Amino acid sequence: MFIGHFALGFGAKKAAPAVSLGTLFVACQFADLLWPTLVIAGVERVELQPGATVVTPLNFVSYPYSHSLLTLCVWGLLFGSAYMIVRRSRIAAAVTIALLVVSHWVLDFVSHRPDMPLTPLSSMSATKVGLELWASRPATMAVEIVMFTIGVALYLQTTRARDRVGSIGLWALIIFLSVSYLANMFGPVPPSAAAVVWSAQAMWVLVLWGYWVDAHRVAGG
Repeated sequence: MFIGHFALGFGAKKAAPAVSLGTLFVACQFADLLWPTLVIAGVERVELQPGATVVTPLNFVSYPYSHSLLTLCVWGLLFGSAYMIVRRSRIAAAVTIALLVVSHWVLDFVSHRPDMPLTPLSSMSATKVGLELWASRPATMAVEIVMFTIGVALYLQTTRARDRVGSIGLWALIIFLSVSYLANMFGPVPPSAAAVVWSAQAMWVLVLWGYWVDAHRVAGG
């Protein structure tokens, strides 16, 4: 998924209004923010395989540390605990962050073919799972668009703009995510797996965008 993950980031603002949208984006996309760095470092592997699924031509050969259920539970616990300690936040905020990190595996489990590892060790065996929503482009888009609409609606109910940046910046972010999603769905096959991996690092721009927009919004719809 792509905007499905961001949908949970937007929607989680309702459960943790004191947490910045940027932090919620880091949490919901933690796996995909970590993944390209590990691939570049040679720790994880991905290959370009047109036809691997209807939605993506990527064959995720090995990603035990960024995408296994066990490691994401550990990352979620560490991230949530660190946030609570550093920001001296309520435990509800830490729990929301931890659950968002783990939610990435859940959504990928629904989307991916059986390539999602349960533990780092299962990445080296046949013990991988996936419900293959990506076998259908219409079904994938229907699920993600509905999720994204609900997530954005919850964010809008929870916050209001305090200036033009908080309004225009937010809608620009929503439009950018939507256009990027459609381009990913209907665009050409990328030239190489390396190109995908390096371009994935640009997701940090969306995290910064989330922090910027949220700083110009206040609680209350």
